[in-house]
Amino acid sequence: MENQKQPKPDNRSNNVERLHDMIENTERKLQEAEISAEFEPPEKRTWIKEKNERRRQSIEAMKEEMKDEMDARQRGEV
Repeated sequence: MENQKQPKPDNRSNNVERLHDMIENTERKLQEAEISAEFEPPEKRTWIKEKNERRRQSIEAMKEEMKDEMDARQRGEV
């Protein structure tokens, strides 16, 4: 008999909480980067601004996903 690894079952029970933590961490990093950008040369400031824009987009996507997970939880799918 072969020793095959089975994938872990999908456990969505804590997705809302995980997403909430991820959003908070990303927001904190965004704020810290904005503060540090004030002390950086212009080229690095541009890079930080671009990175923060991607962070904002990620935050919005995570908020949408969190909303979907909360809706699924209310419907009893989780």
